[in-house]
Amino acid sequence: MTIAPDNAQQGASHLYLTMRDVMQSMDDVIPGKFEITKEGIVHDMMSPGGPHEVTAAHVSRRLEKLMPDELLAHNGTPDVEDAPEGIMRHPDVMVIAWTDLDVEGSIDPRTIVAAIEIVSQSNPDNDWVGKVRDYPLIGIPIYAVFDPRTGTGAVFTEIHSTPEGPRYATRKDFVYGEDVTIAEWTISTERLPRYA
Repeated sequence: MTIAPDNAQQGASHLYLTMRDVMQSMDDVIPGKFEITKEGIVHDMMSPGGPHEVTAAHVSRRLEKLMPDELLAHNGTPDVEDAPEGIMRHPDVMVIAWTDLDVEGSIDPRTIVAAIEIVSQSNPDNDWVGKVRDYPLIGIPIYAVFDPRTGTGAVFTEIHSTPEGPRYATRKDFVYGEDVTIAEWTISTERLPRYA
């Protein structure tokens, strides 16, 4: 887990900063991945492995073959954080400019071109519900979900205002085997692994 610089913490609530401290204390002790949402701390109990990591690697590599050199499909640390909104997420893959990745602390979500998640077996609602809500709220313009449980996915785009806050206006579903367009790049979903 990475920590935002002091100026990013100024607009953060006391509750959010407390949750970040709790997450940091658990991060090296309890297995799995931790994120913060409006509802609290999300704990994906199982560390990703197997089909989850292979899917992230395939998607990243397929995108990078098509993208300009100044962008990368990054699947590592750091976290993406909007402290004033009280949200800290960790996309499985993020399309971002090299210059926007080269910062101390967390990534500003408004610099991300697209966030990509591979649905985990232990907490699928985190990707299908929580992140569909949180990503437009923190300004991520494109969100793609790959679901190795079902061999399906969706790409969410076009953030618009609603009474409940910013939401994606468009959802394009796909089935593994079809081509999928993420931002400007169309990649194959052929031979992506499924969970057993």
